Amino acid sequence: MSQHIIVLEGLTKKYGALIAVNDLHLTINKGEIYGLLGPNGAGKSTTIRMMLGLTEPTAGIVRVCGIDSTVNPIDVKRRVGYLPDNVGFYDNRTGLENLLFIARLNRTTDAEAHARAKELLDRVGLADAMHKKAGAYSRGMRQRLGLADVLIKKPEVIILDEPTLGIDPSGVREFLQLIVQLSREEGLTVLLSSHHLYQVQQVCDRVGIFVGGKLLANGDIPTLSKQLFTGDSFVIEAGVRYPNPAHAETQRMQLEQTLRDTSGVSSVQVVGERFRIGCSEDMTALIARIIVQAKIDLTYLSKKEYGLDDIYQRYFEGGQTHEQVA
Repeated sequence: MSQHIIVLEGLTKKYGALIAVNDLHLTINKGEIYGLLGPNGAGKSTTIRMMLGLTEPTAGIVRVCGIDSTVNPIDVKRRVGYLPDNVGFYDNRTGLENLLFIARLNRTTDAEAHARAKELLDRVGLADAMHKKAGAYSRGMRQRLGLADVLIKKPEVIILDEPTLGIDPSGVREFLQLIVQLSREEGLTVLLSSHHLYQVQQVCDRVGIFVGGKLLANGDIPTLSKQLFTGDSFVIEAGVRYPNPAHAETQRMQLEQTLRDTSGVSSVQVVGERFRIGCSEDMTALIARIIVQAKIDLTYLSKKEYGLDDIYQRYFEGGQTHEQVA
């Protein structure tokens, strides 16, 4: 998965004195699910519009599927499926009729259009509702129909802009699982733009944190976690009890030193009978063995793995920014 299918170099968009996108450098690999994460107004949608050739950049280069979106926007649109946050359909037509209409716009033969439309409706879970008017579809059903809509022309890339807004939690989970399944089975590259941290963390191979028109971070979650938390990608807390109170201090010091000398352990803090151990990888089982082998009672053990919420918050502590991770 080394081929870059989206390449942005120095991409900038200004509206008068407002800089909506500021010197953006980003590559997205073929077959990757990439999450563009940031609050509303961060510049995510402007970036997407430049990718699709819907607005021209003030400066920089944007290539999608090897095509310059500024010079050849029509060619890009043929290869890219775009699902906005609010999909428009002909409400007086059925789900199947809406898909057939889109297929014909993309110059698909009637026979192929019918076969492809029915296959996609089945895959997105709308086979039983294909003859129902789109105006009677729920928000979740409309987004599923929208996903079928963007797939009808067999795109190489699909761009989803806040696709889960207004969907109930159960529907969100099913929709995200569907995106992952389609990407893996068909080799689709997916760009998911969202401000929902948990959803991005669930499905994306890499994430970009985008704020104020700038890409503050770019990488997979373990890499970003190691960068921001000084190697403590995992924090393991262990509660202990010393069988012989007379030797408790000696046992505590020996255990602390053993843990510090263990490869992969980056920090050890001791407060009373609680050990807080920072690790570069999940060492829960090994730490449990070390404590038991030291003939110290293990009263509890818990593991914390830094997630996207921790990373996101750390990036904005005190207004600080950090270097990007490739």
